[in-house]
Amino acid sequence: MANEQTAKHDHEHDHGESCGVPKFNTEDIIVRADIMAKTKELANMLFSSEEVQQFQRAEKQIQGNERIQGLIAQIKKKQKEAVAFETTFKNADMVAKIEKEIDSLQDELDGIPIITEFQQSQADINYLLQTVVSVIRDTVAEKISLEDARTEEPEECM
Repeated sequence: MANEQTAKHDHEHDHGESCGVPKFNTEDIIVRADIMAKTKELANMLFSSEEVQQFQRAEKQIQGNERIQGLIAQIKKKQKEAVAFETTFKNADMVAKIEKEIDSLQDELDGIPIITEFQQSQADINYLLQTVVSVIRDTVAEKISLEDARTEEPEECM
């Protein structure tokens, strides 16, 4: 097992005798060291991608921008006020008024170019990750289908 990694492997498996196929909980699956190494290599490649680099640049600019940080703080404060007026004071009119103020602050925030860049970079990273997962999923599914087509049907287990 020196070449395998597992995050958790401390409870029993249901090794049903019906087909001789062990059943594992997701957290018990052992990942081969070579798969883990390639996964980390892929993660590092993704981390060094232009999409991630742009995200980090935008995030750093946002964190260092007093105007943006002020708007974010005001939005958070207004959100807490809205919750208080909704739950504690049961004042729907004040909630509506505060929500309009939040929308106005959010519009101002969204009008700042670096915020737009940041949001776009988040969407780009999400798309990149979804694409990678889809390619892996589709490739494995295709290989499984090809293998299934070449093997005989197993006997049914009962």
